[in-house]
Amino acid sequence: MATNIFDCPLPNKEGYFGEYGGAFIPPELQTIMDEISTAYDEIRKDPDFIEELTDLYQHYVGRPSPVFHAKHLSAKYGAEIYFKREDLNHTGAHKINHCLGEALLAKKMGKKKLIAETGAGQHGVALATAAALVGLECEIHMGEVDIAKEYPNVVRMHILGAKVVPATHGRKTLKEAVDSAFGAYLADPVTQFFAIGSVVGPHPFPKMVRDFQSIVGVEAKEQFMQMTGKLPDNLVACVGGGSNALGLFTAFMNDENVAMHGVEPAGRGLDIPGEHAATMTLGTPGVMHGFKSYMLQDDKGEPGEVYSVASGLDYPSVGPQHAYLKDIGRVNYASINDKEAIDAFFELSREEGIIPAVESAHAVAYALKLAKKPNMGTILINLSGRGDKDIDFVVENYGKEYGIS
Repeated sequence: MATNIFDCPLPNKEGYFGEYGGAFIPPELQTIMDEISTAYDEIRKDPDFIEELTDLYQHYVGRPSPVFHAKHLSAKYGAEIYFKREDLNHTGAHKINHCLGEALLAKKMGKKKLIAETGAGQHGVALATAAALVGLECEIHMGEVDIAKEYPNVVRMHILGAKVVPATHGRKTLKEAVDSAFGAYLADPVTQFFAIGSVVGPHPFPKMVRDFQSIVGVEAKEQFMQMTGKLPDNLVACVGGGSNALGLFTAFMNDENVAMHGVEPAGRGLDIPGEHAATMTLGTPGVMHGFKSYMLQDDKGEPGEVYSVASGLDYPSVGPQHAYLKDIGRVNYASINDKEAIDAFFELSREEGIIPAVESAHAVAYALKLAKKPNMGTILINLSGRGDKDIDFVVENYGKEYGIS
């Protein structure tokens, strides 16, 4: 489907992936979105923009990120396991890929300020980093619960010069951070640029974020072929909003022999309402935050309460392209609960010396389940972020269980 980071036939010009996507926003905001869409369509074809972004990816982010063959886990489970090491990027996750693109676009549009939501803080840190680099103000909205849980990232945002605004309503996590950021953005959409942190939101953001993230799969496809002489049999990535997953999947979309697996958070249990965020598993089509997709809803059709041990995954909807890929059967969506994710967090740390983000640990846990099945072939996991931000929380809540006193 894609041969480079700006070459994908979906969505259509109205921003739909099948029946999902679009822009469900007030008319006055639609004018702003049209301006962003036009500006993006111009810069994505601009050789100077592409050269500038490519240079930053190489010399600032450290791209290409490597593909690593996990020999100990491979020997243990009987399938060849590989990681695309997005955790080694500057700022520690895949988020910097689209944050640089959005920041450069905002600068070229004459915007003065970047505004965004964050869950685990990785998008917030990446956007604050990009804002500092290009010389824009930055305001990050973050749930009060996540501020306490992911405090090292909050400190990083402050050091980088960003203003961090607590979201204090509801469950005080990612969905509420998005609500808060949208409200602040609507107060001044002319001078501010809402740098959405995933493949969600009104058109053109699901397309734009996907395009910037697809560098992950473009690199991985070439690297894996060089390492093994063939394509991977399986791709695995965690899914909250879904940017890291589409970043990996897009370049392989037409390779029918490559199976794709998106991994959602089952939290404390799929059978407990409000204690998971398994949108693709248990959700139904609905509209929130300006787009149509699968959504966990209450009996009034409002976004349902969600939870995950991973702050970056507890969102009650998912990117509209994921909803489309589920319906056409191109991607298998599964879920991993808190305990399985934490087990994988420690197993990867102790078997390969890599401490993953708890979000990424969901993908690791599912990949290890796959590896136990016969004849699964090779498995390439998108290790979307590193676990520096999570270690205090994990040790405080799970340390004794894993021999840390």
